[in-house]
Amino acid sequence: MAGRAVKSPPKVAVLMGGLSAERGVSLVSGRECAAALRQAGYDVAEVDAGIDLPQRLADAKPDCVFNALHGRWGEDGCVQGILEWLRIPYTHSGVLASSLAMDKARTKDIYAANGLPVVSSLIVPREDVEAGHVMPAPYVVKPNNEGSSVGVYIVREGSNAPRLAASMPAMVMVEAYVPGRELTTTVMGDRALGVTDIITSGWYDYEAKYSVGGSRHVIPAEIPVEISEACLDYALRAHVALGCRGVSRTDFRWDEARGLAGLVLLETNTQPGMTPTSLAPEQAAHQGISFPDFCAWMVKDASCDR
Repeated sequence: MAGRAVKSPPKVAVLMGGLSAERGVSLVSGRECAAALRQAGYDVAEVDAGIDLPQRLADAKPDCVFNALHGRWGEDGCVQGILEWLRIPYTHSGVLASSLAMDKARTKDIYAANGLPVVSSLIVPREDVEAGHVMPAPYVVKPNNEGSSVGVYIVREGSNAPRLAASMPAMVMVEAYVPGRELTTTVMGDRALGVTDIITSGWYDYEAKYSVGGSRHVIPAEIPVEISEACLDYALRAHVALGCRGVSRTDFRWDEARGLAGLVLLETNTQPGMTPTSLAPEQAAHQGISFPDFCAWMVKDASCDR
């Protein structure tokens, strides 16, 4: 009697690298996810996403794409649109949610429309920011469509107007500075996983996010129950309001002196980092979900129809 044919494991193309300022972080995330998916039993192809991406995907013929890109083009709806066109299921949020969440100003508009707390901000020409204070200090200057704290300036009271790097865009966001603690919550499907308190010696910049020892993560955060429950509620509401799917992570600032009134949403990341120091995998692990299982869940949740 002939033996039964062994079914091949699903083939997953892990997109990494890309063309944004967050290329280096994405390469690390992608390699970590590729290794985890192999451990979970998938056939994995690692794809450095360049301008030839459609052809690379046509050659690879994956059953699914794991999107480990960060920043512009990979996280803002552009790659998602390509994958929709090619009809390849992919992880994380779809075109509209990705585009909205990458635009900080529009994200804040959606938060506010859904009763979620935000701080005041402006979108202004960079030359106006360099010419003088456009709002009372302290405030933060940052690109409207980058992540990983790329190009973020904190302007303190008594400081001169900032001189911005040449790489900053023509229009930038200026946002009132919120003192206090940095908190974050991951959402996985319809479930908020927990609250992490991010401890740093300074502020949570690019180096603190991605360097080993750059920050300390306390999970569960040692904060009042009222604040923890609010973070879980707000993160899930933000995920739904933006139309996210799969995994997202919402970041907060909390001014302890003001209690619940001091908790504000900063942004929602539709493709959280998946490096050894990243927050979303830590929160999943705290819930008993291993990194391979976390990545496998995202693959099973992949879609190009929602």
